[in-house]
Amino acid sequence: MDAVDTLRTRKKAATRQSLHEAALRLAMERGLDDVTVEDIADEVGVSRRTFSNYFANKEDAILHADRERTRMLVSLVENRPSAEKPWQALRSASGELFRAGAVPDRVWVAQLRLLRRHPSLLARQAGDQIALERDLAAVLTARSRDVPEESARFMAATFLAALRTGSVLWLEAPGEQPLPELVDRLLGSVSFR
Repeated sequence: MDAVDTLRTRKKAATRQSLHEAALRLAMERGLDDVTVEDIADEVGVSRRTFSNYFANKEDAILHADRERTRMLVSLVENRPSAEKPWQALRSASGELFRAGAVPDRVWVAQLRLLRRHPSLLARQAGDQIALERDLAAVLTARSRDVPEESARFMAATFLAALRTGSVLWLEAPGEQPLPELVDRLLGSVSFR
């Protein structure tokens, strides 16, 4: 990749991030129903067409950071040592995600609060979670031929349920305990053979 491609890639990533942040900020200020794609594009100083090059709609723009964390999580599981048992690989990857600073950040907390108020966002996130479950299960079966697909799917679903539960508990009682510790404790309460 030459310098021009690298610059172009960085500019695209910056535009995508700016659109995401504007969408989230405007939705938090006005409410999701009172924000349009045009409002988001205007806030960033780009055209509606430019917005459409990055996101299909305002919901996709709002969920962008969540989808980036998802990609990071799948990559972390893929890169765990091959000798590590599947559940431990998931648990370790979750710890790495927290250490990398991917969550909890202020944008993630704002997004969680927004999600809880808007069923349309929850529905999209649920679809993303189903895709993530499949992706994680595929990584687990690729890591170990001893893990049947149904076991991998069940393990991935259980893992995601623990992450969701920990996030909701943490959001409802902020400051009582660090999110990484709460999630790890929940994950530690489950065992797979």
